[in-house]
Amino acid sequence: MGLELYLDLLSQPCRAVYIFAKKNRIPFELRTVDLREGQHLSDAFAQVNPLQKVPVLKDGDFILTESVAILLYLARKYKVPDHWYPQDPQACARVDEYLAWQHTALRRNCLRALWHKVMLPVFLGELVSPETLAATLAELDMALQVLEGKFLQDKAFLTGPHISLADLVAITELMHPVGAGCQVFKGRPKLTAWRQRVEAAVGEALFQEAHEVILKAKDSQPADPTLKQKMLPKVLAMIQ
Repeated sequence: MGLELYLDLLSQPCRAVYIFAKKNRIPFELRTVDLREGQHLSDAFAQVNPLQKVPVLKDGDFILTESVAILLYLARKYKVPDHWYPQDPQACARVDEYLAWQHTALRRNCLRALWHKVMLPVFLGELVSPETLAATLAELDMALQVLEGKFLQDKAFLTGPHISLADLVAITELMHPVGAGCQVFKGRPKLTAWRQRVEAAVGEALFQEAHEVILKAKDSQPADPTLKQKMLPKVLAMIQ
């Protein structure tokens, strides 16, 4: 059996892995795990990943979880162009720096924005107070300032003149609040221009394909009551 990727493109880390594999023509078998149907909570999927999360990579008997680990595995195994994850120690360290920062900063705030603005009220039927939503969006705004001020600055891409894994992870994160209707690029010309460069580097058709699901998140159907009961505690823990 060749490379298998367990993904749901509603998920930001899954979109990053999907785009990276497709862009670099890495052959894989897509195993769709529908998060809104609770397929990640099934006993069958727990045999693949006991953490019950996506993405998951399966390469023969080798199973790997965590999106950053998956991206680095693919970059190393398939010898993709150097700009994605440079061999130069300092250039590589800049990519690592962003990947280390984003997980508890931009990633967390984008995830919370999506759930507080759309997924909790629409999908799980849970009201979110205006105060909670306002605080979430304020935290997101602060993270965006750091993204622009520390990482992007006046460069073409986050870590230098060429696209890297840092840019791919960042843009897929930002499409979460975009999918929730947040105008994250409004009034940010540098960030807007960066987004356009990233889309062009990835390929606009692939970018749109990967984000079709998240851009329709507002149209999610309400969860089945039994599924809601199973998912709600996990969701609340995830977005704390």
